[in-house]
Amino acid sequence: MHTRPFSITYIVRDPLPPLRADVATLFGAEMPRHGVRTELVGQGGGPGGTPWHGGGIHVVGSLSSRFASLLAPLWDALGLLRAWRRVRPDCIQVRDKVASALLAMLAARLLRIPFLYWMSFPIVEGFEARRDAIRRDGRRRAWLAHALRAALARPLLYRLALPRADHVFVQSEAMRDWLAARGIARARMTAVPMGVDATVFDRAAIRPSQDPRLDGRRVVLYLGRVARSRRSDFLLAVADRLRRELPDVLLVIAGDAPSQDEMAWMRGAIAAHRLGHHVLLTGWLPQAAALGYAVRAEVGLSPIPRGTLFDVSSPTKLVEYLALGIPGVANDIPDQQQVIADSGAGLCVPMQPGAFAAATLRLLREPELAARCAARGPSWVAAHRTYDILAREVAGAYHRILTPCGSGR
Repeated sequence: MHTRPFSITYIVRDPLPPLRADVATLFGAEMPRHGVRTELVGQGGGPGGTPWHGGGIHVVGSLSSRFASLLAPLWDALGLLRAWRRVRPDCIQVRDKVASALLAMLAARLLRIPFLYWMSFPIVEGFEARRDAIRRDGRRRAWLAHALRAALARPLLYRLALPRADHVFVQSEAMRDWLAARGIARARMTAVPMGVDATVFDRAAIRPSQDPRLDGRRVVLYLGRVARSRRSDFLLAVADRLRRELPDVLLVIAGDAPSQDEMAWMRGAIAAHRLGHHVLLTGWLPQAAALGYAVRAEVGLSPIPRGTLFDVSSPTKLVEYLALGIPGVANDIPDQQQVIADSGAGLCVPMQPGAFAAATLRLLREPELAARCAARGPSWVAAHRTYDILAREVAGAYHRILTPCGSGR
């Protein structure tokens, strides 16, 4: 497929070593098979991480620092220098950073190589949502800092970085449409939805959880992060309706929260709704343990709030359910709606507690329907959403972008 190997210097927002599959698996394991090696640059922090075999890794600074948001561009500049000493890049790519994107764009122009941007999340709108949440809390000093960041980030990203990027990778076709409406040329964008690692999400290789709390229960699963911004208490409203119809139902929420405050909020909500017997909140689990709980479930839930932040997303959890042969109930953000329509492996309903509960009950009470959905999921994911499939498309984009100009552009 390729005529020569390429080297990418990739500045990322997430902590290093990487945990996210669209970095760790896509760039660490799959892209080298297509002649694309990656020098990762970013800050350390977070639990664990995946050993990096896709090229080099350059960790400068820590996301746990209280000054991380201010110092990150300087740290990234140092990381770029370290990466260049190791290997001259064919392009510089930035993921979900604004100030560092401008720095990288300047560096790419000086080196006469392409500058690429990877947009996995509408980061400016995320800044604005954080600003508004702080304002509601009445924290004036903190609000001022976040308001300033949001005000600066919008023109820097949408007027400078994205229009001048040689190519933009986006999370979904919906995000591509959204940016095209802002004036970014469609021809300079490639949609890369979230996928799964086929070797990890192989049901036959997963050891089911032996947690006795699951025995004799109709297990429903939510696999993912708990957060106020994701309206995670919605799950409790669904569980409350399910228990009225099925007293033996158990909703397993296999995931952690971004902070102890958020986790305490969720545990408090479970107690307030008197759902302790019907909701099991595991907290953080190693992936193998989380998947052990998953394969004990009959239905997987994927509620994603509608709005600018999430309508353009490509949620992983629904694809993970389908890969494991778990029928999914998902709401109608564009990517999930398309996955359900194309795969036939679940039900798509509005994000309303009654609608989610009704769809879940239907799958629990109609074993033939559930079996058909369960059978369709793994084959559809294997054909469309594993990272070896996605890597071919991404590698093809890189070779189209980089081959005509090469490192001496």
